[in-house]
Amino acid sequence: MRNYQQSLLDPTQAAVIIIDHQPQMYFGVESHHRACILNNVTALAKAAQAFNVPCILTTVEAQMFSGYLAQKIQNVYPQSVPVDRTCINCWEDQNLKKAVTGTGKRKLLLAGLWTEACVTFPALSMREDGFEVFAVADACGGATKEAHDLAMQRMIQAGVVPVTWQQVMLEFQRDWNNKDTYNKVMAIVKEHSGAYGLGVEYSETMLPQAQKPPQPQVKLTKMQV
Repeated sequence: MRNYQQSLLDPTQAAVIIIDHQPQMYFGVESHHRACILNNVTALAKAAQAFNVPCILTTVEAQMFSGYLAQKIQNVYPQSVPVDRTCINCWEDQNLKKAVTGTGKRKLLLAGLWTEACVTFPALSMREDGFEVFAVADACGGATKEAHDLAMQRMIQAGVVPVTWQQVMLEFQRDWNNKDTYNKVMAIVKEHSGAYGLGVEYSETMLPQAQKPPQPQVKLTKMQV
């Protein structure tokens, strides 16, 4: 059976880079609901962990201006120290580039703030260096909706592939018969997929009840009544 590793994302070929999800950067986001972006990028980080996909964390001026990486993301990788930079384009930071190229992966998934700068700049640079680049659109945010949308269009024109976090996770999973990751994926869905996650919880709660055999009805005699 063909596995379509060229056309579909394969966790053995990918690396995730989470860029500048820091308080000061969130303060400037107006393109999407900030809590939604944080939920999505945290889910992406957990999906990468579930499939053993390398996840590189990076921040910009963490101690001087932007603050530390969002704690929900850091909690997924408590032992990982984000690569802190001064340059807006993280691909121009040699420590970050070394961390990414050291993974040996050629398909790079970016999620960052802001879309129009800290995601677009490295995405274009990585494309120029021959990498396949994917922008996880719902785990990014811009200063305005227009800024986010135009940045996505610019990246697409340069060959960057737009995706969403849940799409990425499901593409990694591919088959519900992959039991090694099934429970991890469903745990992420229940915590981060909104109403669909609630639906999964509902099914897990109700279906076992529905599958129980019907109990025999006890017919009461006149004396028992």
